Formats: sequence, C-alpha cells, structure tokens
Amino acid sequence: MTGFSRRGACPALSAPMSTGDGLLVRLNPLAGEIAPNVLIGLCESAARHGNGIVEVTARGSIQIRGLTAESARLLAEEVDALGIAVRTGVPVDTSPLAGMDPKETADPTSLVAAIQTAIAEVDLATRLGPKVSVVVDGRGQIGLGAIIGDVRLVAKDAERWRLSVAGDESSARLVGEVDADAACAVTLDILQAIAALGRQGRARDLGPEVTRAVVEAYETSRSFTPPSVVPDISATGRKIGSSAGSADHAASSMGGGGDGSLISPFAGEMSGRTEGGGKDRYPTDSRTEHSAATDSSPIGILPLTGARIALGIALPFGSIEASTLARFCQAATAAGATGIRPAPGRTLLVMGLDRSAAATLTTTAQSLSLVTSPADPRIRIAACPGAPACASGMIAARDVAAEIAHEIGESLDPTLSLHVSGCAKGCAHPGPATLTIVGDEKGAVFVVGGTAKGLPAAYTAGYEAARGMGRLTKLLAQERKPDENAAACLARLGAKRLAQALAQE
Repeated sequence: MTGFSRRGACPALSAPMSTGDGLLVRLNPLAGEIAPNVLIGLCESAARHGNGIVEVTARGSIQIRGLTAESARLLAEEVDALGIAVRTGVPVDTSPLAGMDPKETADPTSLVAAIQTAIAEVDLATRLGPKVSVVVDGRGQIGLGAIIGDVRLVAKDAERWRLSVAGDESSARLVGEVDADAACAVTLDILQAIAALGRQGRARDLGPEVTRAVVEAYETSRSFTPPSVVPDISATGRKIGSSAGSADHAASSMGGGGDGSLISPFAGEMSGRTEGGGKDRYPTDSRTEHSAATDSSPIGILPLTGARIALGIALPFGSIEASTLARFCQAATAAGATGIRPAPGRTLLVMGLDRSAAATLTTTAQSLSLVTSPADPRIRIAACPGAPACASGMIAARDVAAEIAHEIGESLDPTLSLHVSGCAKGCAHPGPATLTIVGDEKGAVFVVGGTAKGLPAAYTAGYEAARGMGRLTKLLAQERKPDENAAACLARLGAKRLAQALAQE
C-alpha cells in the first residue's frame, strides 16, 4: 500500500492515491464525453469496487473513491472494457464546449491540438512533474478563470492570446500577447524551462530572467507584444538549472506510464481533496439561461452552435452516490441525450437535448437533489467527505455543509466563501476561504480568512457548527457596512466578537 501513499502524486487511473477512505483514482475521458450508458457502467463499477461514491472535481475530473489495490486494478480493467479512453500526458485544459460555443471569443481547439502535438514531439511529459498543466481559455460560456495553470492562454480576440504564467486568472503573471503560432512556441519554451528544474519544477519556480529570455526571443516578432514591465515570475527567484526541486518523484504506477488527470498545484494524499487548481467561483445570478457578459457558471441551459443546447447540472459538494448518478443517466438517455461531459465547477454537461427535454431532465435532477441553479447555496460551499467516510475526519463535513445550505439558504452572504473541512488537512479547498469550519478534538474550529490549518478565531461543538454559522450570518447582516465585504467585516469584528456570537443560545 505504501506505493500509493506518496504525497504530491497524481491519483490517476494508473496510479491510485491513498486517502482516508481508501484509494482514490481520477480520470478524464480522452474524447471529453461519455455516452450515458457507458457512464452507467462506470457507476456500476464504482459501486462494485469502491465505496459507491463518484465525484466531479472543481477542475472537471471524475473521481472514484474507496478502492483497494486489487479493486483499483479491477476498476481499471473495467474502464478499459467500457471503451473509456483516458487522457495521458501533460494536461492542456480548455472548455468542454470548445469549438461548439457560439459565445467564444476564439475557438481554442486548434491551438490546444498544436500544443499537445508539440509536447509529444519533444517527449516533455516524461520530463515534467505530474502537476504541470496548461490552460487555453477561449472565453466562452464556461469560465476557466479559476483554473490554475503553469501556462495560461486567454483569448483577447479571434487572433490573439494573452499569455501569463503560474496561477489562475487573478494571480497569474502576465507575459504578453501572442498570435496562435507564437502561443504554441512560447508555451513550449516555458514548459522546457520548467522541465530543466526537474520533476518537481513549476512555473512559479522560474526566475525573472526566464521571462526576459522569452520576451527577447519574441519581441522582435510582430506576433508578440510584451508588457510594459517584465513581471517577476518567481518570488523565490530560482533559475533554470537550480537544484531545488530537481528530485524525480514520479507517481507509483499500476502498469501505466503517462498521467492524464487534471492536477492541482496543491496535491496531497488526503481524503476528499479536490484538484485545487479549480477554485469554486460561481455567480449568484438565479437565471438558468446564460449570458456571456455576466455569467460563466456551467449550470443551466447553454446554447451551442446551430439549434443545439447543453444542460449543466452540478453535484452537491462535488459528490454523488453512484446509484443516484446511474438513475440520472437513465433519465438522460430517455430524454435523448447523446453524451455527458464532466466540466469545471463540479458539474456535468448533458449533450444532445432540445429545450423541452432539458426542462424534463432538470425536474428529474431536482428530484435527485442535484444542483440545477447557479443560485443554489451548495455551490458556494466546499466540503470534504469528513466523518465517518474518512478516517481523518473529526466532523461530518458534508452533513454540516448540507445543513448550512438548507438552514441559511440564499441568505448566505454572496461575498463569503465557505469551506467545511473534516480535519486540518483542508483537502476540499487547500487555499484560504473567507470562513473555514474545521473539525478537531474540541469540536468545530472557525478560521477567518485562512486555510483549514489557520489560527482559530472561535470554537463550537461539532453538532453546533451549522447553527453557529447561522448566528454568524445574522451577525454579518447586522454589522456589515455598505462598503464592506464579508471578509472585511469578519476581520473588523475580531475573534472575541465571533466567539460571543457562537456562544449565544
């Protein structure tokens, strides 16, 4: 079992990862789409060999939990028998609707293919760590701004791409603007520089001289416009060839070499972990019809080219019983669905429907407690399985999260990001949240503006966590100033005031 427990590995189908509830595998269909009857077969396999839980991550990967070394091997065999080809190599992520989205600024499919081909031609996958990834965002109805990538290419218009490194849309460092040909070449240059750092290298480890070298190589070309000030890519200032992080710690394999899952830069072996490279950011607009100008949620009806549409539904906290998902797939088949695509934001896109069939399937999804509206408070809460599913869990995190969503509902402050974690590992949301509820020996810890490992601001009994959150919500409503967001208000109130609110009957 030790071969499956190395921290920082990728839990791909060929390299399961040890978690608090057994082994975890993650897969992405190479075609991007799974036929409903094939997904039913995958659900049956998950129930047969795992703990019966299927997840879709914030980044849009499928996870199957509760496996053993033997059952993971059997699952892999059945995935192959079902004809599900899974992606391998360096992930080059783009919208699951790429090339069929009428609201895209640019169709990214040819650029994605060019980057994948270039990576394969120089065999970069064997020299890069399993967490290195590329994001190509055509700026369509499904936003990729929250997806973290070592290299990010975002469409500025039909011909040009904004190139940045090491982060999501808000944190990545801008390099410049390129046309499609230069975008592929510069991406390969940056990946080559990361490979020179060793298997643990990431774009954030590259020193500013690397960016300067890229700019100097392309600034004389009409296809590249460098920024006015060259950004410092790395806070550490590491240089190409640095010995830091050069050790090769390839993930243990069950007989497969390449790794095709979507990888988080916050990898770990913990139960309930998501890929972290996809933060949970959803609009609070209650509409189900999408507007490209204001709405990038994958939930609801998404018009496609021609007269086609896709229906996006989300899994509550990214998790569902395999039997429930199989029932939904049966309903999708009856509605005329041609395929189902996992998508960012813990969602599934049902393809091939007309509007009448989409309305009928939405009703079925609601009856199965799936998320059918971007206003559903469950999509604004990150939660791991917690106790008793995970051996590390000190509270039933998803039960607490569901109770919060039910009791507080739409009164949950829209500026507040909430994370409920069974323990201090913080698997479901490795980064900081406005408020984090963490299980520990004392019950439930409330952390303000930090991660699950952060300094506690207040405590309450575990069974009181949801009601405590309700009291904090009322406090926020009373005390927030017009120009304050939830985070600023909580920080201003301080730990003593929060503790007093939690202690109220």
